[in-house]
Amino acid sequence: MSNYYLSPANDPHRSKKLAAFDRLLTIMDELREQCPWDRKQTFESLRYLTLEEVYELADAIMRKDYKELEKELGDLMLHMVFYAKIGSERQLFDIESVLTAIAEKLIHRHPHIYGDVEANNEQQVKDNWERIKLKEKGNKSVLGGVPQALPALVKAMRIQEKAKGVGFDWQNREQVWHKVEEEIQEFVQEMNAADLGQIDRQKIEDEFGDVLFSLINYARFIDINPENALERTNHKFIQRFQFMEKEAAKMNTALAEMTLEEMEGLWVKAKEEAGTLPDKKRR
Repeated sequence: MSNYYLSPANDPHRSKKLAAFDRLLTIMDELREQCPWDRKQTFESLRYLTLEEVYELADAIMRKDYKELEKELGDLMLHMVFYAKIGSERQLFDIESVLTAIAEKLIHRHPHIYGDVEANNEQQVKDNWERIKLKEKGNKSVLGGVPQALPALVKAMRIQEKAKGVGFDWQNREQVWHKVEEEIQEFVQEMNAADLGQIDRQKIEDEFGDVLFSLINYARFIDINPENALERTNHKFIQRFQFMEKEAAKMNTALAEMTLEEMEGLWVKAKEEAGTLPDKKRR
């Protein structure tokens, strides 16, 4: 597979793209040699900065701010080149080995393109990918490849996707929704089992986790990304809340000085301003 040759795409701008990448590599070499801050950086010191860049990239995507997206992609590209530079200095790897490795991986995991395997739809491609990945890494568990450091919501999505890859999944969305209702009922029953002072907090947390996990599963089943959905709701709440703050300021007051009923009125007005309140109800 390492000798597999891919002809360059018929792209009249290919040479400019390669030149732009070469320029970035040159600048990285110069900064690493001449800039005190860049010289000091390590894998560990860059890690948290890279995480920040990824979240900024994700935010630009959610806001459909494509100019900002272009900028954030550049920032992230810089980090990838930076890691490769440090790796080359430590004689661990370099940008050539990094790019070669990902190219070989893509070829190996797309046998329906570069081999004789058939895959006629997206799901077949994903299933093939997971099976090949499992063999490559030698994981004893299908779930062994799910990074432990992932945020819980994203981790739940990946766990469910991997389980589906080996056929462990519901047959239809009605079954999944029944499970959602079942988990909600179990949570309610646990809450009602005793007064608030005697509730088993660990048990309640476990039951609530089951509710969230089943809802994420249902979202996956109806092709909704729950991370994106929740972020959209977060953004919507922020916009409405900030509208309330501005309206309160116009009245020479602050939300903390208003009654709940007064704040309720501003909340309704915020929804009306956004054109999302056809029934005049708050939520």
